[in-house]
Amino acid sequence: MSQGKIVKVSGPLVVASGMESADMFDVVRVGDLGLIGEIIEMRGDMASIQVYEETAGIGPGAPVVSTGAQLSVELGPGLIETMYDGIQRPLEAMREKAGANITRGISVPSLNREKKWEFVPAVKPGDLVEAGDIIGTVQETVVVQQKIMVPYGVAGTVESIENGSFTVEDVVCRVKKDDGTVASLTMMQKWPVRKGRPYKEKLVPEMPLITGQRVIDTLFPIAKGGVAAIPGPFGSGKTVTQHQLAKWADADIVVYIGCGERGNEMTDVLMEFPELKDPRSGESLMKRTVLIANTSDMPVAAREASIYTGITIAEYFRDMGYSVALMADSTSRWAEALREMSGRLEEMPGEEGYPAYLGSRLAQFYERAGRTISLGKEGRMGALSAIGAVSPPGGDISEPVSQATLRIVKVFWCLDSSLAYKRHFPAINWLQSYSLYVDRLTKWYEDHVSGDFPKLRQEAIMLLQEEAELDEIVQLVGVDALSYEDRMKLEVSKSIREDYLHQNSFHEVDTYTSLNKQFKMLKLILGYYELAKEAVTKGAPFGKLTSLPVREAIGRFKYIEEDRIEAAYEETMGRLRSEIADLISEEAENDDERI
Repeated sequence: MSQGKIVKVSGPLVVASGMESADMFDVVRVGDLGLIGEIIEMRGDMASIQVYEETAGIGPGAPVVSTGAQLSVELGPGLIETMYDGIQRPLEAMREKAGANITRGISVPSLNREKKWEFVPAVKPGDLVEAGDIIGTVQETVVVQQKIMVPYGVAGTVESIENGSFTVEDVVCRVKKDDGTVASLTMMQKWPVRKGRPYKEKLVPEMPLITGQRVIDTLFPIAKGGVAAIPGPFGSGKTVTQHQLAKWADADIVVYIGCGERGNEMTDVLMEFPELKDPRSGESLMKRTVLIANTSDMPVAAREASIYTGITIAEYFRDMGYSVALMADSTSRWAEALREMSGRLEEMPGEEGYPAYLGSRLAQFYERAGRTISLGKEGRMGALSAIGAVSPPGGDISEPVSQATLRIVKVFWCLDSSLAYKRHFPAINWLQSYSLYVDRLTKWYEDHVSGDFPKLRQEAIMLLQEEAELDEIVQLVGVDALSYEDRMKLEVSKSIREDYLHQNSFHEVDTYTSLNKQFKMLKLILGYYELAKEAVTKGAPFGKLTSLPVREAIGRFKYIEEDRIEAAYEETMGRLRSEIADLISEEAENDDERI
């Protein structure tokens, strides 16, 4: 333990002398109130400390005491359903202890020390265990069973194991290590937030994270264990898109980090998530969610720590073998906190004032995502998918945070304010977005959906791109100058945009679309295109082809319940073939009469 004195205070940055025995990233207690801080720079015996609480009233001469430990999170039963701040202090427990406002210097344990959990052992005395092995389980919520694992660095023979109700601090297992010492294991373990949790092997992402959002699953899929960015200007729907992903994504656990967002937005999240019904279980969505709320008016240094806190909690559940979806909203606010601390440290600024290490820090965060085999003899497979929102000023994605993020992530969902203003949700621009996972996921789509699905996806993208080119011609010379084939492309592209890509997040059926239904919808739209093209060559009138009654049924197919898909598809496809065949034969009869 090292004790020093403050020599300088600059907002959230405090410089203390006499700290020669302290280490980088040590947690310190600052001033008489014992504010929480972290050492981020050492020069001789001078330590620069970023303080995670308001520093008003603190001056030179005040004491600084190092705890000798790094900033860590507590991992164990009690994480799910809890709302934390950026350094894992439970907001509800702080409110009960000190009122509505966060009191400076308040100390509240991250996990409830009094609540008892029912521990069910999974090993017996005499069993050999190693780091990552499951020694028991706790049913944390009706949805999530937490697996209590042997901490990293412990291996040996189980000497004793308990069965019953215990707090997170009670010893539930004793392991005799190879060197003869005995390790007493509780249901709680700690892990430093800036260090990724170890795993046995990182796997290649080979399966998609199904979200139920058609523009994502069909055109720009993200793999399980993949990373994605959602850049977009204010009001383009970043937060709403992340809410949809949190609710519908094919993930067992959701970790939602509100990093520097507006207070009222975070209030909406905190109020909405407990009321949202989880489609997987019928319970509240909070039964499998961890929320980290760090609003824009909270101390800026805590914002910088919040995304590390969130991803460490996510890694913990990944190690249990769960699929975890992490939402960070938004990394731009995190980067702004990084820029402010860098400026106060008087470091040489990089582009637009951001520190030169912005790109490497972003990479360190996103690279902690992935699909892994966990430590331990069992070798559980888990996945951590990270989806980060970026809020570029003025929607300009050429700024440093967006560009540094795009160099790292493999999925880019570009939100477009013009689409959002037209009430097109999700407002993902299909011409600017991309996914680099498509080729790797093609085989999965062929095996689990249909061999035709990748081909239909490619055809839909080509039609949308050709529509953009044809629109330029239409603006110059008008639609009548186009051939019937090109006009049919415009008609079908409009159907893809308005009937397929547009999705109503508030409609009980349309809010989520299974992959099978997505395939059937796309097949109907593109099936109409193929049949209509053929009919045009046989002389069918273009005007009648575009106003066939079956087109309304195709447009309303997205509102059909999942259990009626097959029958509705067969009926609609039959009507489509029949109406076009009738139109061709009718035109042939008219030709005969004219002759």
